[in-house]
Amino acid sequence: MKLQINESQNIEFKQTWRDEYIKWLSAFGNTDGGKLYIGVDDDGGIKGIDNAKKLLEDIPNKVRDILGIMVDVNLLQDEDKEYIEIITDKYPYPISYKGSYYYRSGSTTQELKGVALDKFLLRTQGKTWDSVPVPYFGDTDLDPYAFKLFRDKASKKKRIDPELLKESDDVLVDKLRLREGDYLKRATALLFAKEPMKYVMGSMIKIGYFKSNTDLVYQDVIEGNLFEQVDKAIELIFTKYLSAFITYEGIQRVESFPISELAFREALINAVVHKDYSSQNSIQISVYDDKLLMWNAGDLPPHWTIDTLLRKHTSEPHNPLVAYPFFLAGYIESWGRGIEKIIEESQKFNGITPQFRWENGLWVEFYFNNTPNKIENTETRVKARVKTREKILELISVNPNITNQELADTLELTVKGIEWQIKKLKEDGKLERIGGAKGGHWEILK
Repeated sequence: MKLQINESQNIEFKQTWRDEYIKWLSAFGNTDGGKLYIGVDDDGGIKGIDNAKKLLEDIPNKVRDILGIMVDVNLLQDEDKEYIEIITDKYPYPISYKGSYYYRSGSTTQELKGVALDKFLLRTQGKTWDSVPVPYFGDTDLDPYAFKLFRDKASKKKRIDPELLKESDDVLVDKLRLREGDYLKRATALLFAKEPMKYVMGSMIKIGYFKSNTDLVYQDVIEGNLFEQVDKAIELIFTKYLSAFITYEGIQRVESFPISELAFREALINAVVHKDYSSQNSIQISVYDDKLLMWNAGDLPPHWTIDTLLRKHTSEPHNPLVAYPFFLAGYIESWGRGIEKIIEESQKFNGITPQFRWENGLWVEFYFNNTPNKIENTETRVKARVKTREKILELISVNPNITNQELADTLELTVKGIEWQIKKLKEDGKLERIGGAKGGHWEILK
C-alpha cells in the first residue's frame, strides 16, 4: 500500500524513528505546521514498524521535554502494518531544538543561521527589521536637512496634518513611530540620520555604465538619507547615464529618453522601500547601450512568486516604518500597485514591457528600443543636429553679433555644444567669423 501524498513542505516520511527527528517537528512548528509519518519510505510506501505502541508513549513526552510543545501522535494501520502519524501545528513563537532553530523549505529541513535567523525571530515577535532600536544613535545624529526635505514634500502632498509638520523634529519622530523608549529605530537612521551608513552598512545606491558585463566605464555611489538618495539617483540617471534624443517642435527643444522616467522612478522607490537592508548590499543599477538593469536584495513574502507581483496584490512592504513616511511624502501609494505602475508607464512610453525575475533579490530589466528603432533614433539625432544648425543660422541672421552664450541660452544647449555646431557650420562652408572674438561678427555664407 502507498500513501496518496508526496513529501512536501508540510509532509515528511521516515521508515524508522530516531530522536533526532524531533528537529523536523520543530521545523514544522516554525513554518506552517505539518505531518511526519513513521514507517513510510521516501516514495510513500507503507513499510510498517514493530514498536508503534511504545512510540505512542515516548514521542509526545520527548517532544514536550525537548521542544516544550504538544503534538498529536496517531496510530494508523494498513492491513497488518502499523505506522504512526505525528501532527505538529504552526506556533506563533519560535521553537528551539537544543538551542538551534529549524524551518521547512520545500521538502527539506534546514537550520536557520545568521541574518535568516534574525529575520525569523523578529517575524515571530511581530517585528520587522526596520523597527529594531539602534544603540549609540541619538537626536544629535539626526539631520535637520532630511526633516526639511520630508516636510517640504509632505506639505505638498497633504497626506499628513499640516499642524504636525510644524512640530519639532523630536515630536515628528515620535508621531512617525520611529522611537522605542529611549532608542531611535533603524528606520530613523535610514530616513533622517546625518550618516545612515554609520548605522546600516550597504544603505546606498550604486550606478554603473557598462559596455559589457565586465567592462565598467564609469560609476557613481549615492549615500545619504533615503529621500535624498532617490532624488539624486533619478537626476543622475536622466542627466548623465541615459543619452537624450534632442528634437524640436517649432523652436521648442524636446528631449526623449529610452525609458519612462515615471516607470524608473516607481521601480527605484520600490527597491528602496522593499530592500532587505540586513543583507548589507547596495541597490545596484547597471546601464548598458540597450538596457537598464536594477537589482535590490530581499525576499518575497511567504508563498509569493513573481506571478503574485505581476497581478494585483496587497501591499506588504518589507520595511513598513520606512514605507509610511515615503507614502506621506508622496513617493508611493499604499495599495501595492508598484509593479503594475512600472509596466503601465513603460507600455505607454515606448510599448516595451519591463522584465522581472527573482535571483537573490528582485531584478527589474528595462529594455530600450529594438534595432529598427535604434536606426530611427540615429536618423532622429542627425535630423536634430541639422535642425539645431538651422536655428543657429536663423539667430545669427537676425543678430550677427550674437555670442555663443546667448545662442546656448536661447537654444537650451551648452556653450560647448554651440561651439561644436559652429565648427561644423564653418567646415561645411556655411558660416564665417569676421574680426576677432571681441568686436567681430558672424557672416552667413551662401
